[in-house]
This record gives sequence, C-alpha cells and structure tokens, in this order.
Amino acid sequence: MSIIAEAKRVIQVEADALQAMATRIDASFERAVDLILASKGRVVVSGMGKSGLIGQKIASTMASTGTPALFLHPAEGIHGDLGMIMTGDVVIAISNSGETEEMLRILPAIKRIGAHVVAMTSNGSSTLARSSDVFLDVSVKEEACPLGLAPTASTTAALAMGDALAVALLVQRGFRAEDFAIFHPGGSLGKKLLLRVEDLMHAGDAVPLVSEDTLMKEALFIITAKGLGVTGVTSADGALRGVITDGDLRRALEKGYDILGQRAAELMKLNPRRIKRHELAAAALQVMEHYSITSLFVFEDDSDPAPCGIVHLHDILRAGIA
Repeated sequence: MSIIAEAKRVIQVEADALQAMATRIDASFERAVDLILASKGRVVVSGMGKSGLIGQKIASTMASTGTPALFLHPAEGIHGDLGMIMTGDVVIAISNSGETEEMLRILPAIKRIGAHVVAMTSNGSSTLARSSDVFLDVSVKEEACPLGLAPTASTTAALAMGDALAVALLVQRGFRAEDFAIFHPGGSLGKKLLLRVEDLMHAGDAVPLVSEDTLMKEALFIITAKGLGVTGVTSADGALRGVITDGDLRRALEKGYDILGQRAAELMKLNPRRIKRHELAAAALQVMEHYSITSLFVFEDDSDPAPCGIVHLHDILRAGIA
C-alpha cells in the first residue's frame, strides 16, 4: 500500500470511529455533565500511558474553558498524590480496557475521599465501568494501527469525548470569549480582549498639543520632539479643536507653501478622530484602519472636551494586537 493510501486509511478509520461514537452519545453523557456542573470541587483527570497523555490534554482544555481541572498520574497517586483529590471532586478515569491496574488501585481511595467517578472506557462490563458513577462508552471497532496494537483510534475517541465534555460544560456555564481571554493573557486573543487604550496610551507631557495661535515652526518642533508624527490643536479652554500631522506638513511644503509663519489653526484639520480610554485597544486599531490614520486622541468620556492621552498605531502593534 502506498504511503498516501495508508495515511488516508488511518484517517478514515479514526473518522469512522468518531462517527460511530457520536451515535452512542446518550443520557450518560448528560449525567456526566450535570455531575461536573453540580460539583463544588474540581475535575481530576487520570489515566496511564497513552490514556494519561490524552487525560492531560482534556484537563488542560477544561481548565482553559471555565472548568477547574487538573491531571493526576495514577501511579503517582498510589504514592501520595491522591492528596490532590478532595471531597466533591469529579474524577474522570480513562482506561481503554477498564482494567488498568494503577487505575483500579486508586479507585477505593477515591471513593473514600468522597469524589465521584466518570469512567471513560471501551468496556462497559469492566471493573472501572462498574465501579463508576457514570460510564462513557469510547469503544472503537478497530484501531488504525494495522497490527491492532498501538492505541490510535481509541485515543482519538477518548480525546474527542473529552472535548465534547469540555465544550458542553463551556456552553452550560455561559463561558464567553472574554472569560477565555482571562485564562490566556499572553495569547493574541487575550491581548485583543484584555488590553485597553489606557494601557497603551501616552499621557501627561508625552501628549503633543499646541494652541490654535501657536506658530507652525513651534508646532513642527512639538511634532518632532514628541515622536508621534502628530500634534493636537487646542482652544484657549484646552478643548481639542484639530490635528496636524507630519504628512500635512510634508504635503504643504511640497506644494511650495510658506507655512512656518502661519498659525496652527490655519493648517489644522478639524474634528480629529477620538476614542475613550476604557475602550479596547483592538477597537482603536479598527478605527485607525478604517480611516487610514496612525493615531487617536484619547478622552475620559464623550463629553470631555480635553484629551487625556494619545495612542499610536505602533503602540498597538508592539503590544501584539493585529
């Protein structure tokens, strides 16, 4: 058999296993979800070997989607790590055969602690399934391994069942993208949903501002000194009236205009774009992209006439928001 044909066969075997498992989802799955939702503790996922690796991924997925979860290695549990389990926890025990020695050895202790057990196994008559509060059938017709030895389709089925549990719990909890971002502050999604304009803006003396009567040669100095390529123009009471960019200056000079002796009010563009300090930095980026500008003056609220800061496109891009 060719390499490509073999790859397609493996994927098809695993796809068929998942399709068959989907038809077996029943009230047991709903009981498992209800058991976890009703629990005042955590989800503790446990499994040996390949099942343990799948269990680690399931625990990680649950923890990042609003269900407090951790992984317990059953062999380590025998030697003291059972202290991770508390009364009220729900243990998801993964074993393809349902007779994994290390899993069975910790079951009595789990029961004594007062935790519930959800068995994820292919054998409904196994010791693990019969000792559990809920049994989830992850059996497969065949492994993708041609020798029928290496866990392949069976581990895929267990992983998919874990994902199904995690997503069902996410939906039942009303978990939102904003909640997801809290658990992923270092990722791009976390930054988009957590970083606000006030976290990135320049404030105080760093804000480039000149009055309407300021001569353009002085305004040019402000634009250069502040390093943002722009200056706001304010009225006598400090209200933002307009904006002058280095692009405006360059275009005026290219046309041969003698601008250095003019006042800022004569060259400024009225009603510059603005944003509130508590808005998401991602929202500021959208405004900049829509209007093809590189900076926004920042205000406390819509009624405030004077800016409290300025945010530049480079600040947002450096923060990893794109």
